[in-house]
Amino acid sequence: MTAEQEQPLIASSTMTVTSDGVPRVFSWDDSARINVRNLGAEVVIEANAAGLRTLARHLLTLAEDGTPDGSHLHLEDSNGLEDGSVSLILERDDDE
Repeated sequence: MTAEQEQPLIASSTMTVTSDGVPRVFSWDDSARINVRNLGAEVVIEANAAGLRTLARHLLTLAEDGTPDGSHLHLEDSNGLEDGSVSLILERDDDE
Protein backbone atom coordinates (compact mmCIF):
# COMPACT_ATOMS: atom_id res chain seq x y z
CA MET A 1 0.00 0.00 0.00
CA THR A 2 1.34 3.46 -0.85
CA ALA A 3 0.62 6.64 0.99
CA GLU A 4 -1.06 9.29 -1.11
CA GLN A 5 0.75 12.57 -1.18
CA GLU A 6 -1.38 15.60 -0.50
CA GLN A 7 -1.15 18.40 -3.03
CA PRO A 8 -0.15 21.69 -1.37
CA LEU A 9 -2.82 24.35 -1.35
CA ILE A 10 -2.01 27.33 -3.56
CA ALA A 11 -2.99 30.66 -2.08
CA SER A 12 -4.82 32.83 -4.58
CA SER A 13 -6.69 36.08 -5.02
CA THR A 14 -9.84 36.45 -7.11
CA MET A 15 -11.71 39.21 -8.90
CA THR A 16 -15.21 38.98 -10.37
CA VAL A 17 -15.85 40.97 -13.55
CA THR A 18 -19.30 41.36 -15.11
CA SER A 19 -19.58 41.98 -18.86
CA ASP A 20 -23.03 42.29 -20.45
CA GLY A 21 -24.51 40.82 -17.27
CA VAL A 22 -22.25 37.75 -17.37
CA PRO A 23 -20.00 37.42 -14.30
CA ARG A 24 -16.55 35.89 -14.77
CA VAL A 25 -14.10 35.11 -11.96
CA PHE A 26 -10.39 35.72 -12.57
CA SER A 27 -7.92 34.31 -10.06
CA TRP A 28 -4.23 34.87 -9.40
CA ASP A 29 -1.84 32.58 -7.57
CA ASP A 30 -0.41 34.76 -4.80
CA SER A 31 3.13 33.79 -5.79
CA ALA A 32 2.55 34.64 -9.48
CA ARG A 33 5.18 36.80 -11.13
CA ILE A 34 4.43 38.01 -14.67
CA ASN A 35 6.57 40.46 -16.62
CA VAL A 36 5.70 41.78 -20.10
CA ARG A 37 8.37 43.46 -22.22
CA ASN A 38 7.96 45.20 -25.58
CA LEU A 39 11.04 44.62 -27.73
CA GLY A 40 9.71 46.54 -30.72
CA ALA A 41 8.88 43.76 -33.18
CA GLU A 42 8.26 41.25 -30.39
CA VAL A 43 6.49 41.06 -27.06
CA VAL A 44 7.99 38.83 -24.39
CA ILE A 45 5.88 37.43 -21.56
CA GLU A 46 8.08 36.07 -18.78
CA ALA A 47 6.49 34.30 -15.83
CA ASN A 48 7.24 31.83 -13.09
CA ALA A 49 5.14 28.63 -12.93
CA ALA A 50 2.46 30.33 -10.80
CA GLY A 51 2.34 33.21 -13.28
CA LEU A 52 1.93 30.85 -16.23
CA ARG A 53 -0.92 29.03 -14.43
CA THR A 54 -2.54 32.39 -13.70
CA LEU A 55 -2.34 33.51 -17.35
CA ALA A 56 -3.71 30.15 -18.50
CA ARG A 57 -6.70 30.49 -16.13
CA HIS A 58 -7.35 34.04 -17.37
CA LEU A 59 -7.42 32.81 -20.97
CA LEU A 60 -9.64 29.83 -20.10
CA THR A 61 -12.03 32.17 -18.25
CA LEU A 62 -12.33 34.37 -21.36
CA ALA A 63 -12.88 31.23 -23.48
CA GLU A 64 -15.84 29.97 -21.40
CA ASP A 65 -19.11 29.43 -23.24
CA GLY A 66 -21.39 32.43 -22.89
CA THR A 67 -18.58 34.94 -22.43
CA PRO A 68 -19.53 37.96 -24.55
CA ASP A 69 -17.42 39.01 -27.51
CA GLY A 70 -15.16 41.89 -26.48
CA SER A 71 -14.82 40.76 -22.85
CA HIS A 72 -11.33 41.63 -21.72
CA LEU A 73 -8.96 41.92 -18.80
CA HIS A 74 -6.36 44.68 -18.37
CA LEU A 75 -3.09 43.66 -16.74
CA GLU A 76 -0.77 46.52 -15.88
CA ASP A 77 2.40 47.44 -14.05
CA SER A 78 1.66 46.75 -10.35
CA ASN A 79 -1.86 45.50 -11.22
CA GLY A 80 -1.33 41.85 -12.09
CA LEU A 81 2.11 42.40 -13.64
CA GLU A 82 5.56 43.09 -12.22
CA ASP A 83 6.82 46.65 -11.84
CA GLY A 84 8.24 47.91 -15.13
CA SER A 85 5.99 45.73 -17.31
CA VAL A 86 4.18 47.13 -20.31
CA SER A 87 0.39 46.80 -20.18
CA LEU A 88 -1.25 43.65 -21.51
CA ILE A 89 -4.89 43.28 -22.53
CA LEU A 90 -6.40 39.82 -22.89
CA GLU A 91 -9.55 40.10 -25.03
CA ARG A 92 -12.06 37.70 -26.50
CA ASP A 93 -12.71 38.35 -30.20
CA ASP A 94 -15.20 36.02 -31.89
CA ASP A 95 -15.22 37.91 -35.20
CA GLU A 96 -14.06 35.70 -38.02
